[in-house]
Amino acid sequence: MLTIYGVYRSRAIRPLWVLEECKAPFTHIPVIQAYRLTDSTAASAALNTAMPDYLAINPLGQVPAMRDGALLLTESLAICLHIARKYGGSLGPTSDDESSLMEQWALFAATAVEPAAIEILYTLRDGQADTATGQGIIRVAAEKLKRPLARLEAHLAPQDWLLTRFTVADIMVAECLRYAQSHSPLLDSFPNVARWLTAAQSRPAFQTVWAKRAAEPE
Repeated sequence: MLTIYGVYRSRAIRPLWVLEECKAPFTHIPVIQAYRLTDSTAASAALNTAMPDYLAINPLGQVPAMRDGALLLTESLAICLHIARKYGGSLGPTSDDESSLMEQWALFAATAVEPAAIEILYTLRDGQADTATGQGIIRVAAEKLKRPLARLEAHLAPQDWLLTRFTVADIMVAECLRYAQSHSPLLDSFPNVARWLTAAQSRPAFQTVWAKRAAEPE
């Protein structure tokens, strides 16, 4: 059976969302990030990314990771694509062209969206948004996102989803963009993107995994 390692408060939420959408059976092992623990080496410490048993799975000490038979993957978007192809039905590609499009959107999410979006997330999370330094970081990061958001805005103008239906592509891009979502002015100039993101996050599967995320300790 497919196994996912990682807590919901991590990039593991991406493949966990895909799995919730397609209702595929899986085993979930909630490995927490070591940096979130006071002492990740303590005997009482929760299963975490610094433990030797987990480092044997992912030497980078990051989550998520996935085992599916003999296959081991340690990149969240590659895991999402694998699950969608193998178990996802309409979430996955129905042709070689669709497979290529989904791979393109995964790379777009990882390279054009996530780096700047996560700068915004960290700045807000660390309580720096009201400082001059924090405001500068957010301003620069938001500027970096304008071009990819303009690309999304035009693409979504005539359609509801990134492909002809809701797919893993929407999950991957939406999850990377979510990191910047708390900066409310970001989407003001991109109504199609805002509409699409709201629709994706209104899906019952997302609401289920988000509730499980909220139930985990911060």
